[in-house]
Amino acid sequence: MVRTRARMRKGQLVKASQGLEIEKKYDVDDDAAVPALDSLPGVARAGAPHIAVLEAVYFDTARHILASRRITLRRRTGGSDAGWHLKLPPLESGGTSTEPQQRRELHAPLGQPGVVPDSLLVHIQAYLRGAAVAPVVRLETRRTTHALYGGDGVHLADLADDRVTAERLHPGQGEGAGPGGQQQWREWELELVHGGPELFAPAEELLVQAGARPAGHASKLARALGGEAGGESVHDGSTPDLAAGRKAPAAAVVTVYVAAQIQEILAQDPGVRLEEPESVHNMRSAVRRIRSALAAYRKLYSARPVRHVRDELKWLGQVLGGPRDAEVLLDRLRGHLGELPPSQGVAAASDRVERKVGGAFDDGYRQLQEALRSDRYFRLLDDLEAFRNAPPVRSEAVARGRRESAKAVDKSARRLRRSHKAATRARRGTDHENALHQVRKDAKRLRHVAETAALVRGKRARKVAKAAQRQQKILGDFHDAVIARDLLITVGSRQEQTAAAAVFAELENRQDELMKDAEAKYRKARRKSRELLRRGVL
Repeated sequence: MVRTRARMRKGQLVKASQGLEIEKKYDVDDDAAVPALDSLPGVARAGAPHIAVLEAVYFDTARHILASRRITLRRRTGGSDAGWHLKLPPLESGGTSTEPQQRRELHAPLGQPGVVPDSLLVHIQAYLRGAAVAPVVRLETRRTTHALYGGDGVHLADLADDRVTAERLHPGQGEGAGPGGQQQWREWELELVHGGPELFAPAEELLVQAGARPAGHASKLARALGGEAGGESVHDGSTPDLAAGRKAPAAAVVTVYVAAQIQEILAQDPGVRLEEPESVHNMRSAVRRIRSALAAYRKLYSARPVRHVRDELKWLGQVLGGPRDAEVLLDRLRGHLGELPPSQGVAAASDRVERKVGGAFDDGYRQLQEALRSDRYFRLLDDLEAFRNAPPVRSEAVARGRRESAKAVDKSARRLRRSHKAATRARRGTDHENALHQVRKDAKRLRHVAETAALVRGKRARKVAKAAQRQQKILGDFHDAVIARDLLITVGSRQEQTAAAAVFAELENRQDELMKDAEAKYRKARRKSRELLRRGVL
């Protein structure tokens, strides 16, 4: 077996190079002749055929988890792009669709035959979920490439004429294992280089006339695996469609919304592991959206499984919150310190902030990386996909989505109004600050619930979501200022008689001013949206 745990300590992981592959595949008989490609519109000439022999070993789990999600991981030798290749799920349509298949492809150097590069593994950890990968198929391809050029010499596309021999590798066999049954076939692949998608339609007409047929498989690996390419019916990750439109049941509305957030979590997972900017924020936002939807529509579902998922999402949100909150605080204070004239006091204050908040960020990210490698996280991903694929809907929960979503939005709006009233009655100081923080959380929940309603109720629901988002953002600025002020009080003792203490005092005053500004903006935003967020919102 090949190890599947990537090293995630900051600075150790080299990112893979990547590009976008746009191609269409065709099945073709052995005796078919490649047509005159220079007859295509916009193609001035076809280059001389170039022949290469490629050998690729494909890796997957015992259950073919990667193949079931249209992900391919291979090590190829021969040709101009020898190395490790990881092809991620199609960006739009794939398989036997009439549309060109667009896939993100990542590359890494050849390295060792049996050791998948960490720079590729990081992109599939959320799919492998601790499972090991091993060689499953070996392909030998005799490829004849016909390059297509425009009148200005631009390399538009390549037509690859592939004669393929595939052999299955039994579990436990390595790259030198004997054959597990051979298949042979021929296929054509038309892949864009610098040309546009308008080339596909006339090319398909020409290729079909020459005997080609749209491919009956999404990839060479899928054809080699045959019926086993689907693994154990793992969902391909596509978002369900609201085919019933305005009459869609409420549970379907929730499923569509939740499915999109699951996709976001999976999409952000590699970026979080690689510490890419905004990835933690985006994943955390997706987690919050699912929690809000499940809370607002909880009566549609059996209580226990939904409560379990909500609890686990809360755990993940808290783990994501550690480094994210520290990152926001650090960026804020760096910005304020950078606005001050350089001095010894500013330098000392900056150093203290970096040690305090930077240390919190590092500790939080270390805990987050551990969480993303844990069985608990992988089980949560399983549970989320299980909810998406087979929601635990109560047998009596057959209400229409339009009606239930309106009720959920109205309930969330009432919740927001109550928290606003509580904030106006709260004593100035900590009680008032905490009350406004609750308003912010309730505005966020209303925003998310209104987003679900927008799937079936359209423009007005989107207006509600936008109004709630505006309040949430303003009160987010208020809360950030509160946190920054409290941190400044902690790191800068008021008993100190130093230049740094004076800087901290100045920054504290700045936070107080920003809190006042944010609260004034909130009152204005509240007045503007009062009519929109009244009783009976939708």
